[in-house]
Amino acid sequence: MRYDLIRILIVDDNHHMRVLLVEILRAIGVVHIHEASDGAEGLQKLRNHQIDIVMTDLSMQPLDGIDFMRLLRNSPDSPNAMIPVIMITGHSTMRRVNEARDAGVNEFLAKPLTARGVLERLTRIVEHPRPFIRTADYFGPDRRRRNDPKFAGPWRRSSDTPKPAAFDLDV
Repeated sequence: MRYDLIRILIVDDNHHMRVLLVEILRAIGVVHIHEASDGAEGLQKLRNHQIDIVMTDLSMQPLDGIDFMRLLRNSPDSPNAMIPVIMITGHSTMRRVNEARDAGVNEFLAKPLTARGVLERLTRIVEHPRPFIRTADYFGPDRRRRNDPKFAGPWRRSSDTPKPAAFDLDV
């Protein structure tokens, strides 16, 4: 993967965390890095610069990562509703992970950050993108990560129609 071509926006209100993340990204070859200190500034940076991937913190003030995601995915004036987003947090409880997932996050990365963790999430986003889904109450990447060939329903989308069962014709 050509990390030198990827343009990343880091949105985090903690200056030291942004510095750490910039150093990790530079170490793996990313050269186009933009920074924002909160969600509102992040949205403005997305309007003013071409960005490929956003990495944002969950806990920020005054606009936290979840609110930032909701505006990014659902606002009529969103600069790029389909941009891939990696949510970074020290609060990796299942409730917070589900909240971030339901806000439209592509990937979730728990602190403490490692170069390996950052690389894995970037690789997943670039090499294995998930299709976007729009429902009455959700817009974002498909939340289903696995395709289980043994799954037999219940089907929730018209595109999920089950394949006809094979019948034994030797009677």
